[in-house]
Amino acid sequence: MAAIGAGVRAPEINLSPADGGKFVLNQALKRGPVVAAFFKVSCPVCQMAFPYVERLFQAYDKSGKLTLVGVSQDNAADTKAFNREFGITFPALIDAKGYAVSNAYGLTNVPTIFLISGDGEIERTLVSWSKAEMEDLNRKLAEISGVKPTELFRAEEKVAEFRPG
Repeated sequence: MAAIGAGVRAPEINLSPADGGKFVLNQALKRGPVVAAFFKVSCPVCQMAFPYVERLFQAYDKSGKLTLVGVSQDNAADTKAFNREFGITFPALIDAKGYAVSNAYGLTNVPTIFLISGDGEIERTLVSWSKAEMEDLNRKLAEISGVKPTELFRAEEKVAEFRPG
């Protein structure tokens, strides 16, 4: 696997969101598990995947039991433009200069999504696009949130089973 996997302590994330402020993983973990979704604005698979990540955010953020953030490998202006174009409302952290956090997580492909448990260990790693893995993540986030799983994929949508990042 290209990125660090389950059972490994998650490296610290200490980045600024595109809209300003600060995000510190260890602080966010006090709320509960964290989903960190790494992306690059020019990545076509990220462009396809992130509206579904947004659906997860919309479904489970209100529970207050988890945090979902994007980690952009681009500058703030390009990240904001990506968010507007693809309807992304969850916080997007900026890891553009030198990719320190992306490198700490062992990324070689985007999108890569990590589910970090409340105790700070990587629970799941999703590299590239897998519809089945996204459905599994959806069920897990519903369980964490204490609600019924959201309809992640709509019947009228033609969603690829797998796309490499």
